[in-house]
Formats: sequence, structure tokens, C-alpha cells
Amino acid sequence: MNRLQHETSPYLRQHAENPVDWYPWGAEAFEKAKQANKPILLSVGYSACHWCHVMAHESFEHEPTARMMNELFVNVKVDREERPDVDDIYMQAVQALTGGGGWPMTVFLTPDGKPFYGGTYFPREPRMNMPAFRQVLTGVAEAYQNRRQQVEDAAENLTQSLDRDLLGIGGAAHDINRALLDAASEKLSRNFDRSHGGFGGAPKFPQPMNLEYLLRSYARTGDKNLLEVVTFTLQKMARGGIYDQVGGGFHRYSVDTIWLVPHFEKMLYDNAQLSRVYLHAWQITGDSFYRRIAEEIYDYILREMTAPEGGFYSTTDADSEGEEGKFFVWSKAELEQILGDDARFAVEYWGVSTSGNFEGHNILHIPNTDETAAERLGVPPETLRKKIATIKKSLYTEREKRVHPGLDDKILTAWNGMMLASLAEAARVLGRDDYRDAARKNAGFILKAMTAPHGRLLRTHKDGESKLNAYLEDYANLIDGLLELYQTTFETQWFIEARRLADRVLEHFTADDGGFFDTSDDHETLIVRPRNMQDSATPSGSSMIAKQLLRLAAYTGDSRYGAAAEGTLALLVEALRQYPQAFGEALSAADMLVNGLDEVALVGAAAHPHLGELLTVIRGDYRPNVITALSENNVPGEASVPLLSYRTQRNNQPTVYVCRNFTCANPVTTPDALRGLLATSD
Repeated sequence: MNRLQHETSPYLRQHAENPVDWYPWGAEAFEKAKQANKPILLSVGYSACHWCHVMAHESFEHEPTARMMNELFVNVKVDREERPDVDDIYMQAVQALTGGGGWPMTVFLTPDGKPFYGGTYFPREPRMNMPAFRQVLTGVAEAYQNRRQQVEDAAENLTQSLDRDLLGIGGAAHDINRALLDAASEKLSRNFDRSHGGFGGAPKFPQPMNLEYLLRSYARTGDKNLLEVVTFTLQKMARGGIYDQVGGGFHRYSVDTIWLVPHFEKMLYDNAQLSRVYLHAWQITGDSFYRRIAEEIYDYILREMTAPEGGFYSTTDADSEGEEGKFFVWSKAELEQILGDDARFAVEYWGVSTSGNFEGHNILHIPNTDETAAERLGVPPETLRKKIATIKKSLYTEREKRVHPGLDDKILTAWNGMMLASLAEAARVLGRDDYRDAARKNAGFILKAMTAPHGRLLRTHKDGESKLNAYLEDYANLIDGLLELYQTTFETQWFIEARRLADRVLEHFTADDGGFFDTSDDHETLIVRPRNMQDSATPSGSSMIAKQLLRLAAYTGDSRYGAAAEGTLALLVEALRQYPQAFGEALSAADMLVNGLDEVALVGAAAHPHLGELLTVIRGDYRPNVITALSENNVPGEASVPLLSYRTQRNNQPTVYVCRNFTCANPVTTPDALRGLLATSD
């Protein structure tokens, strides 16, 4: 067993029995490289990465390859989900060197951490114009030993190009306006696949941040074409193989254009974001289809991805028993054996065939409408739906007997923040007390178990141990979750914690030219300080914190928050113009900045029936730019939530104050009057 046996990351532990003499990222490895006069081989991946497993089996478990790695290099293994800072820096380097990137990522460094050569997956034997991994090892080691100065010069030049202390791309906040937002919406929708939904060709990713922005654009403009882009995409995805038709939840992405064949891993962050988009689509359309998908995702997370103490697990693998997707696929004969006479409903509904649609098996998908399938079966659509609901339970029970994909049960603050935000919002929108209770438990766990004694957040938790400084995205997403939980429960503690964490962000992450770094000012010193402004599979930390700071500015009247948010967004003006598809979260923040926020303060006892009616007005419709605060009692002075300061009831009735830019309309006490005020602000 190598040193990785002592790590908490399930991904690192997967490599603990490799014959490779792996080091975790840290000073010990770099000191060893200096002493041995060897370059570092940095391998970065994550537990649900299919090709990471392939390279591990081919090379890292192969004695001759491992022997060569040990002789020529100091070998360092990194879980990109635990160390997004390391991953970001060296991914930028690989992209600069090769024009592309991905995982597994293989980078060769000087003993002081500067990259000079890299790539992604290398096969054990040469194929498809890719050199064998051992050929790469030999070539890199030879260059390092015999052309040292050339290697070090190249490494120094590349490192300097990665430095983002001053981005030099700043614009002006006033350039973020409705015209910019409209142009971004038009550009996004131009790439819409009108046949199958989504954007672009294969492989096809859900892109929840862009879908969310288009919903905001629809709310702002009333352009039904934008709504159609989103709803058509959501329909196609949820009816495709990318969605787990039996257990709920989305797989990572589709390898084709029609959402049929996924990479079968399931990521917490995908399901956190997509559940929220489906929730919002239901609010806008009233179509129960979207509500059902959202609830199936939440129920899947609470059933299979939640730790007893309340944290949410990270991922499940694509593979089980060494085969990708084996856990999720079915043969027609299996369905007939399990379901008996009811098999005909499953076969028709999910497009099942004897030959299958994936390596001789069937990925369940819904090729036709319920009405079409019901007509072919000779039953009413409602009868079919009831049958399918029963069949799903039977198939789920049967599937549970299979060997499950591997579970990465580490708990990451940022991803938990995303799921917390979605679950807390769903609790109030759908009236689900179980979601509210799970959200409360999650927030309590994160704030207790993943907060250091000095009050700063930690990144990761596993087996009772929390460690690693949290990143900007951890703070930003947890603040989002806490603000959503506050608006669901109106328990002041969640707001106070959100504001406290925002103050820590301003103190430790702020950049001189506006915006933020991804790491704190007292973080481990790396070759450069990472600062990634664009979205990846998860929202950019900079964009997410901008949105939360705008909300906190409206809640508190503290100009520091608004100024910091505007400074961040100003850096992205040209990026939003030219590449909106890479900045969906920033566009949502820009939408908030341009439209302004409705600041809604309520005063009234929770038990009063009229209060519930007022809350229903606020919560029923999709209102992305509304923030809400509530006090059960009159507030004659300053409040912990400043928006509530000096708010009192009128005529002993629950009373609502609606304000914009700190200017308030006359308080109202009836649902119709409140509806009128919110409609006016729209």
C-alpha cells in the first residue's frame, strides 16, 4: 500500500494499492523531487471518471509501467474535486500546451511545481495516433535530464502566462444593460437544437446555468421562444436515457445528440442544478411533468445520496462489475420475467427491443408521448401512467439486488451548497416539509462539521474528518443555500451565517482589479493564484458570489456588497458579449443587477391564515429577483435582518412592504394588493 492509503478521498484510495509509489499533493513530494533531482508526474482525476479508471488499469496497475514511473519521476495523485485549485492551474497549462484538456490529466512538472509537458489519457500501447504512456515517460525523462535548461525556460514561460493577478479585461458596470442581456439570449438560442433540444451536437451536456438564464430572460421579456428552448430541452432530457427512468436523477451527459446514451455517472452538482431548473419550469408553466421530475430528483438525493448526519454525497460511478452502465440497463427478457403480463407496458413505454439500444441491452427512454403509447396499448393515458408508476417500483426493487456502482461519499461544501439551495427553495415552493427538514439538517451539518475553529469553511468531509481550506465556490454556493433556507424557514440564524461568510469572502478573496480569486489570501502558495471566471460543469465562484452579494446588498443596504458584485461583473462585459454560453451564471447575476431586486418584508404571526395567503403570492410564481424577510412581531428598531428594521403591522393584520433600491411602496395587507405591487415591479 502506498501513501494514498492515508487519504480520505475515495478516488485517491482507489490507487492506494497501485505499484506506483504515489504521493498525495503536498510538500513531501516536492521535497523528494528536489532531493532526487527528478521531475514530478502529476496525475489528476476523479472517482466517477471512466477514462481515469481505464488508465489506472492499463498503466498504474501494470508493474513494468509503474516501475518506470517510480524510477524516473516522483508521482503525485490529485482528486480534482478536493483540489479544484491544483486542477485549474494545471488544466490551463495543458490547454496551453495541447489546445485541449480533460481527465485523466497527466502533467510533468519541475521540482518547484512548474509545468513543462502534459496531456490527458495516454494508452499503455500506441493507438489512434496516441503514443504509448511508457514512450511519453521515456521522452519526458530524457528531455529533463539532457536538456534541462530548455525545459526550465519553457516551464518558466508557461507559468508566467498562467498568472492572473491582474486580468486586464475590466469594463464598466453600466455596460451591463438590457441590450447586452437580450443579445446574450439571442446568441444562446441560436445554437438551440430544434430537433432534440439542448445546444450543439454530441457529446451533449444539459447546461443548467444557461437554461436558468433563459428562464430569467423569459421572465424579463415575455419572449415565448426563449421559454420554448428551455421547456423543449427539459422534456427531451427527462424522456431520454440521460435520465434514470427507474430511480430518478440525471447522468452526467449524453454521448449522442438525442439524449439516449449517457456517461452513466451521476454527479450531485448536476442534479442540484437541474432539479432547480425543473422546479422553475413548473412554476412558470404549471405543467406537472416538470414538478414530477424535480421531485424525483430530490427523492433520489434524499434516498441514495444523503449521509445519516445530513451531508450530501458527491458522485456514483458509471461502472459496476467493470462494465459501464451495467447497473442501469435491461434486456427485454429480464423485464418479461420480472413484470409478467405487465411487461408489455414497459416495453412499449420505454422503447424496449430484443436487440436493445446499448451493447445488446436497453437504456430505458421514452420515445413517444404518453398518449401515443397508451393508444398503441389500447388503454387510457391515465391507466398507462398508473401502470408505469407501479412498474417503476418493481424494477427499482429488482435493481437494488444488483451490484451497485461505486459511491464517492466525500461531502464537498460547494456541491452541498448547490443542493441545499435547490432543496430549500423546493421546500417552500412545493410545500414539502421533508425537503425543509433535510435542508435544515444539511445546513446545520455543514456549519458545524465543515467549519474550522476560526470560523472559516473547509472544503471536504469524509469519515468524520473535515479538511482543506474552502474555495470561493464553497463560500458562494453555501451562501446561496443559506439565503434560500432563510427564505423558507425565516430562521434568522441562516441569514446571519450567510452574511458572516460573505464578509469572510470580502476579507480574504478580493482581487485588486475588482472581482475575486478562487483561493483565499492565506491559502497554500501555488505557482500562481487561480482565478477562473467562466463556468464549467459548476458555476464560476466569481459569478455565484456576485449574485449573492447583490442579494445581501438588498437585504442590508451595505454598499460594500453591491460594489463588489458590480466590480466582478464589470470584468466580464466583453466575455458576456462574445461568449455567453460560457457565462450562464454571470448572465443571471447581470440580470439581477439590471432588473434590480424586489425587497419584500413581511410582519405577521406564522399562525395567522392571511400570512400564508401573502406568502403564497410571493412563492407561487417564478420570481427570480425577489428576496423575502419575515418577522412574526413588530420591529420597532434595528433588526438582525436589516430589511426588517422598523417594520410594523397595520391594523393588526399581517403586513407586507415591497421596496426597490431602498424605496418602499405603501405597505399592503391583502394578496391582491401584493400581487399588484409585484406585477408592477415586473
